[in-house]
Amino acid sequence: MRNDIHREITPLAPEDSFLVFERVKNNFDFPVHFHPEYELNFIANGAGVRRVVGDSLEEIENIELVLVGPNLHHGWQMHNCTSDKIHEITVQFHMDLLDSKLLGRRIMKPIKDMFERSSHGILFSKKISKKILPKLQQLSKTDSINYFLELISILQDLALSTNQRLLSTYSANYKEFENSDRIKVIYEFIQENYSSKITLSEVSELVNMSTVSFNRFIKKRTGKTFVEYVNDTRIGFASRWLIEKKLSIAEIAYKCGFNNIANFNRVFKKSKKCTPSHYREEFSGIKRVL
Repeated sequence: MRNDIHREITPLAPEDSFLVFERVKNNFDFPVHFHPEYELNFIANGAGVRRVVGDSLEEIENIELVLVGPNLHHGWQMHNCTSDKIHEITVQFHMDLLDSKLLGRRIMKPIKDMFERSSHGILFSKKISKKILPKLQQLSKTDSINYFLELISILQDLALSTNQRLLSTYSANYKEFENSDRIKVIYEFIQENYSSKITLSEVSELVNMSTVSFNRFIKKRTGKTFVEYVNDTRIGFASRWLIEKKLSIAEIAYKCGFNNIANFNRVFKKSKKCTPSHYREEFSGIKRVL
């Protein structure tokens, strides 16, 4: 199964704090994946959906709320669900949004402990899921510092809630993606230059590797070829701009490093399982703190 797990490049840029997606959908079609960001996922009207978190596979009930820690593979599949109005709210935030010094303060201990448990994935009770829903819905409508404070409030409520259940018997390796200096150099270079042409030879030279060795290295560390990894980064930026900016799809394609709109549409659809225009229409709310 490990070979089928997708390393997602989220729309969350390094300078962002976190983001919120809220949408009503009729299908789960994104493959099982992982990413270095925390993810809090609320689902309503999803009875019969199968949740995959680590080595846990379960059919969910009508409402659920799950916190997934960094690099723990996860996904939701339609399975036995027949609903065509699945309500989903997803919050993603950087693993270092709250640094170790802040988390070391006594007042933050419940959140710190919850973050540590999230390496297994945490399923919260229906009671707290329903209680938190209005706050999650408000989160995508809040501005400035209030946005950040509201997230802290949500995390505190969840951390103190009862009847939490760990999902996976094994925990994720938090350093799976971040522990390589070479990967860090590659990641930062692509983040800064995604809008321009990036060649295999120049990135290989950047980390003092031959193109052949570099190709093997990037495939082993990310599960993707170099071209796929660069395209995933570009699609991540395109995804956020489709929601945030009032630019045409062609403008977004060119700004994200695609010189051919047909190629952009093809790569986007392969990654997101829908066209850019459908993706733009699908989301009802998103906010970010810069």
